[in-house]
Amino acid sequence: MPPTQAESVIKNIIREIGQECATHGEIASETVVAFMVKAVVLDPSNGFNMDRTLIKSDVQKLVKLCVARLLDSKNPSLDTIKMQVYFDMNYTSREDFLEEHHRVLESRLGAISREITDNRACAREELESLYRKIVSYVLLRSGLGSPTDIKIVREATAALQSVFPQAELGTFLTLSKKDKERQLKELTMIVTGIRLFNRDCGKGGEGIDDLPAILHEAIPTTTQHIDSQLQIAQDQAFRYTAILEKVSKNPLMTKELEPYMLKEALYNIRQYEIFLQTVLSDIITCAQEVEMMIKQLAAQLEQLKMIVKSKTAVPTSQVFPIFIALASLWMSFQDETVLISVLSNLTTNLELFLGTHELLFPEKVIHGLLDDVTVKSDMARIKEHMDERVHLPDFRKMDWFFPETTANFDKLLIQYRGFCGYTFASTDGLLLPGNPSIGILKHKEKYYTFSTRDAAYSFAENPERYINLIKEKAKKNAELIQLLELHQQFETLIPYSQANLRQKMTRSVQTDLSHMRRENSSQVYPLKEVGTQSKRDGNSGVPRPQIFIAGLRGGQTKTTHGVKVNLTRAVDET
Repeated sequence: MPPTQAESVIKNIIREIGQECATHGEIASETVVAFMVKAVVLDPSNGFNMDRTLIKSDVQKLVKLCVARLLDSKNPSLDTIKMQVYFDMNYTSREDFLEEHHRVLESRLGAISREITDNRACAREELESLYRKIVSYVLLRSGLGSPTDIKIVREATAALQSVFPQAELGTFLTLSKKDKERQLKELTMIVTGIRLFNRDCGKGGEGIDDLPAILHEAIPTTTQHIDSQLQIAQDQAFRYTAILEKVSKNPLMTKELEPYMLKEALYNIRQYEIFLQTVLSDIITCAQEVEMMIKQLAAQLEQLKMIVKSKTAVPTSQVFPIFIALASLWMSFQDETVLISVLSNLTTNLELFLGTHELLFPEKVIHGLLDDVTVKSDMARIKEHMDERVHLPDFRKMDWFFPETTANFDKLLIQYRGFCGYTFASTDGLLLPGNPSIGILKHKEKYYTFSTRDAAYSFAENPERYINLIKEKAKKNAELIQLLELHQQFETLIPYSQANLRQKMTRSVQTDLSHMRRENSSQVYPLKEVGTQSKRDGNSGVPRPQIFIAGLRGGQTKTTHGVKVNLTRAVDET
């Protein structure tokens, strides 16, 4: 079948599945449906032959299976797939986000910019109108107050007149369109810098929020919330892992626990944990940037004060560059504020994909399953085997790496997101953290860690066997493709863009703003130091503080304010 025809068939299948789900009250996005189609086709138990064209009965079977899985409200795998799709569609790197944010702001200014640059004013009234438009443009671009607030407009007009009197409009109108645009941007920066300086001196700053103070509060609040969610998720993952370990040693329990889908629940909570760590990493970067900018802001303001101190006239060549630097810093504060809001909202929405845990594993059920079980944290497991090392003489033809002999050891890109591949393959899906100190195996330019030395030796005897077992397991549980970063092995089968997490490296540095204890971590599976614990009761009813900053770029209100707004959307809107 030609590619275009095959694409059309797939689109029709996706549309039919979506419509069928809608008739049962379930709204599934095209991306989720597309992923589910691939998941169902991949699963060998469904009997689809990927080398031949789908016939009518195949299509009917495919639609029926996909609809059944999409309507299964008690399936952790479905929740995980939805979570992955949501994250991929809504998360982007810091650099890409800021670039897109700036592009959107530019597009919003397009209309008023054209009104100014295309203007052919001649009469006095027309020139006055043009000048007012320039003031509005300056306010909209700077984001420092609404152009409909008379006090703000007067202050901005006074600042503009001090550097660009209305009498200079004639010269402005003779410039080329590009030069007009360039001058408008420069005027915005200078006027913004003047207003920020006046605000600092207590002589102006109408409608300008104290963004450094707002960020100083918002960053720790958001960090603490994510950290508490991480703690809850990790505790839950540790408990599931302990139960699954118990099951792996007692085959009779396997059938008994099958309906609970415990492994699928573990994958769900581990994926949530990984996404939280990704977001937290970006927030800590925000904290570092803000701390640095606060110092720069204070230094720039101090320098300005020294220059203008007891002087009646100051050369523009001295102060204009500082005004521009002040404005640039403030716009960076605005960027960080918007970014924190977006990341905070993203975190809230991720929690919507954890609903099956309380349904399948109420505390009473978990309590019973944890009898005679010691719950260990990832860190505790690693400490247990810290002294175990691979003996190099046992492997003459294999490359092993150790922390004390390898440069940039913690920067090696570990397969399976740092989980032990041998344990996962040999137990049909149990996730245990790999311990890099045991030794990192290099096989076909890829790096692998293991939970114990025995696991390392077993994997090294036949790496391809275990790699293929993991791939086959991922065909049965498609959420593992992203969770274990198996994209390369399924490159032609992923229905949406590959995850940013393939290049993501979790990192963290202590700052006054983040002030939360975090360990430095790399692509080797990130760990938190959590003590060994035994069975205990607990709950996850924690507050969910979110701070969203409304009106940063001006609007209909007289002043802008940092306010708490609930922007949580339903899953079906994502």
